[in-house]
Amino acid sequence: MRFLHTADWQLGKPFGRFEPEVRAALGEARFDAIDRIGEVAAANQVEHVIVAGDIFDTEGPEDRVIVQAVSRMQRYPCRWWLLPGNHDYARNGGLWDRVRGKASDNIILLTEPVAQEMEAGVWLLPAPLLHRHHLDDPTELFDSMETPGAKLRIGLAHGSIRDFTARGETKNQIAPDRAKRSNLDYLALGDWHGTLKVDPRTWYAGTPETDGFQRDEPGHALMIELAPGVEPKVEPVRTGRFQWLLRDWALQDTAAFSAECDVLLSAIDPAATLLRLSLAGITGLADRVEILSRLEDDLRHRLRFLDVRAADLVGRPGEQDLADLKVEGLLGIAAEKLTETIAAGGTEAILARRAMERLFVEYHRGSQA
Repeated sequence: MRFLHTADWQLGKPFGRFEPEVRAALGEARFDAIDRIGEVAAANQVEHVIVAGDIFDTEGPEDRVIVQAVSRMQRYPCRWWLLPGNHDYARNGGLWDRVRGKASDNIILLTEPVAQEMEAGVWLLPAPLLHRHHLDDPTELFDSMETPGAKLRIGLAHGSIRDFTARGETKNQIAPDRAKRSNLDYLALGDWHGTLKVDPRTWYAGTPETDGFQRDEPGHALMIELAPGVEPKVEPVRTGRFQWLLRDWALQDTAAFSAECDVLLSAIDPAATLLRLSLAGITGLADRVEILSRLEDDLRHRLRFLDVRAADLVGRPGEQDLADLKVEGLLGIAAEKLTETIAAGGTEAILARRAMERLFVEYHRGSQA
């Protein structure tokens, strides 16, 4: 049997720290990922997609979020098996009743811990979260779930097999050896937002559309092939559009900056890239000004989003820089005093460096007028 394992769609995620244009693009990409999953299923004649929790970002999404999710899934003939997670946990009169009122027959809501026969002899054992946090292992119920005539047993759960710090939940703890304990052929997990192999029968699919600066790769779903008594075949399939990249560049001059830019741009789709860039090193003052100018005037406009951290990129005025400023009389006096303050170090040196850079920029701006 083959099926797709996905999780952590978090539809309706607000992305509030970004400008409206970026927020809109990131939000729409999460719905588009449903289409990519459906297209992969259709192209490979896969009849089942199991979603391991956090389909929605909150338990109270807007109606548009629900309708978009349902309508996207309805476009494809596969069956969608949806498990409530900690963001969209199941409760009476809540989100899942709203979804049920709009869903078609090919969308199955797993709001109760009851085994479901997906195909003859193939059983899906769901562990829906009924609260945001469970003190007990939500998968313990797998041991007592009846699966008569089972050829394959597939567990579906949302939680942590270890502490994932900032990205995972310390609650809803799942035994790392749950697949072995409960005689599962495969355990499909959600909560961790990157693809992660726990053991040959236990995987996190990760989010289908990356949503943070943690890893280079875009989002994936997992194509799973199961047969009795054989280890699962697991193939990651790209579903994500956007990449969220973290880069640290150590620079000495504009030539080093240009080389780093060339390497970056040759490896990415700029319009689908969000970049958090940290700069460090000691350059000439003119080089630092040019580097920051090119970031603002060129690279920022190429990328979907750019966040620059340049506090550790130090620009020291060279002899020619000072010579140019000294020509201007009072500017030269100011430059000399700032240079002395920078050389002395301490907290005032930080402000002096910024003032020197501002002085240099304004001098060149005035000379070009």
